[in-house]
Amino acid sequence: MFFSRKGKLKREFDEKLVRLIKETKDDFHHAKALEELIDDYNLDVIAQRKAAESIHFYLFKEARIRRVIIK
Repeated sequence: MFFSRKGKLKREFDEKLVRLIKETKDDFHHAKALEELIDDYNLDVIAQRKAAESIHFYLFKEARIRRVIIK
């Protein structure tokens, strides 16, 4: 009775996690491409890329721990 919502909640939050992973992947690739296009050494662009990269890989690691299948 009390545990019937567990599967529904897990599925809902897994879908939200997959959506976040896809969004951060796009942000990470955009930041990476922007860094490659910049000619000079810009610390702001590098910091933005590293932040996007760390967020993406953290979410990816969390999905692996939860055993979420990304389609």
